[in-house]
Amino acid sequence: MNRSWLEIACDVPEEHAEVIADFLTQLTGTGVCVDNLCVDAFSISEIPDSVRVVIKAYLSADGDTSQQMQELEIFLSELSKRHPGDSFCPPTISAVNSEDWSSSWKVHFKPLRIGKRLLIVPTWEDVVEVPGDLVLRIDPGMAFGTGGHETTRLCLELLEQLMESRVPTSSPSLLDLGTGSGILAMAASLLGCCRILALDIDPDAVTVARENLALNNLSDSIECGTAPLESLTEKYDIILANILAEELVRLAPYLADRLQPGGSLILSGILAEKEQIVRLGFNNLPIQYCRTVCDGEWVAMLYRYEPTT
Repeated sequence: MNRSWLEIACDVPEEHAEVIADFLTQLTGTGVCVDNLCVDAFSISEIPDSVRVVIKAYLSADGDTSQQMQELEIFLSELSKRHPGDSFCPPTISAVNSEDWSSSWKVHFKPLRIGKRLLIVPTWEDVVEVPGDLVLRIDPGMAFGTGGHETTRLCLELLEQLMESRVPTSSPSLLDLGTGSGILAMAASLLGCCRILALDIDPDAVTVARENLALNNLSDSIECGTAPLESLTEKYDIILANILAEELVRLAPYLADRLQPGGSLILSGILAEKEQIVRLGFNNLPIQYCRTVCDGEWVAMLYRYEPTT
């Protein structure tokens, strides 16, 4: 991919860095970098209580970025109102060399075990496997999904639990909405799902996902595309939707409509403070809430479609 990219930079107090980095990750669908600002002090006692950091995220320069920037400004404004004593600088946006960005963060992506059997390994790392490991080789490129983020881990853990509880001879179909690097769809295939469709509105993410499928010899097992959820007619036994809370609410009726009777829906990408908004958005649909799992500032929810007779 030979693409131009724009770098969003947010100068913020360090104590708010994690929640802002998570929001940017979900907003842009790419990874983030966090730079500590220089502290000019001769001793620890001279370091200010609130050290600042710069969080950087990336958007394609080929599209209109005004909506994402508006959402970011609204998010920072709301955060500022909740913390009136803290200073949040307006975000900036500038052109960046994509090759520099795409390689600089690799030092932080290491092999990662998730759940009981999944082992996520970057393509440039070696790892010692143990019997029973389900190994996925990942090169996320400019797409979201290394397994390290809480939202991805929650999805993978819930999916593994679902697959452990199924009838051993069954091979459920699965829809992965917002596939990013393809990590969830590939894990689903290794865990025993068949007929897997992985969708993302970003064509670059789909390209990355297909490359990762090839790396893991799963190209024939998983179909990738950019089709909108609203255009689908097939129903699935399991649906994974790891996207922003507001988008989950908007798509709620379509997600429910794509579930097979007895099917399971896993929702992730949800900040804990927005759980109730999502719960309310799914309240009047013919699917039953099962449980919420948490990891840090993030939650994932499990629903099931049990039609009444």
